[in-house]
Amino acid sequence: MITDNRIAQMVHILQTAPGISTKIAQRLQTHTIYVPDQSLVQLHMPIAPLIDHTLLKADATPAQIEQLCAEARAYGFASVCVNPAYVSLCNKLLGDSNVLICTVIGFPLGATTTATKVYETRQALIDGAHEVDMVLAVGRLKAGDYAYVLDDLTPVVEAAHAQGATCKVIIETALLNDDEKIAACLLVWSVRADYVKTSTGFASSGATADDVALMVRIVGPSVGVKASGGIRTLDDAYALMMAGATRIGSSAGVQMVQAANSIRTSLSPPAHIY
Repeated sequence: MITDNRIAQMVHILQTAPGISTKIAQRLQTHTIYVPDQSLVQLHMPIAPLIDHTLLKADATPAQIEQLCAEARAYGFASVCVNPAYVSLCNKLLGDSNVLICTVIGFPLGATTTATKVYETRQALIDGAHEVDMVLAVGRLKAGDYAYVLDDLTPVVEAAHAQGATCKVIIETALLNDDEKIAACLLVWSVRADYVKTSTGFASSGATADDVALMVRIVGPSVGVKASGGIRTLDDAYALMMAGATRIGSSAGVQMVQAANSIRTSLSPPAHIY
């Protein structure tokens, strides 16, 4: 268990790190560790509105994207999450629906330049995206170059918010130790991103309940936590939701909703003939 003192120590390290602005240092000074109310999460609660229905494979075809969009509309998913080249197609297919269009920025390595990430974000929003999932500069984070990470995050978050879009930040937990996970979440919180996200789905492992619980403790109720990577079953999703995830990224959303519907049907009382 990561102690509150360890998180507080990382807050101090970031506040005093080279290149950290006074504004960010002052915001970090206001950070408090969050204790979530687990009673707010109910087993068998509707899952479809929390799912980002995802297809990010390199060989994804237009026909597969069309199927993804049709499924998202039919099942009432929160969004479809696709590569930037398919945002305009999704906009044509879902423009008259409540399904949001999410795309990825600096994906999957986070190693593109900040200018490239900002351009990708602006172009995606022009093409019809409502949400962007950007990959944090993982290598810079691991090197302790926190000022660079902040300077990389801030203009992307600002570009998204300027157009009323949601910005999620992928920290790629599989590549980070505990202190790096704490630092990443604090940086995401400090720039007022909308969500912190566990994984790209392209690393050696994906979301875990322990990581999600840690992320929730750090970012608190003002920042959502998106769990993604390796979430294949309804049990996987519920475990992450119980840990505090407020959005689930998965390519198995249809199977999860069908499983949830089957459980609800089995729990329903039998019909009575009067």
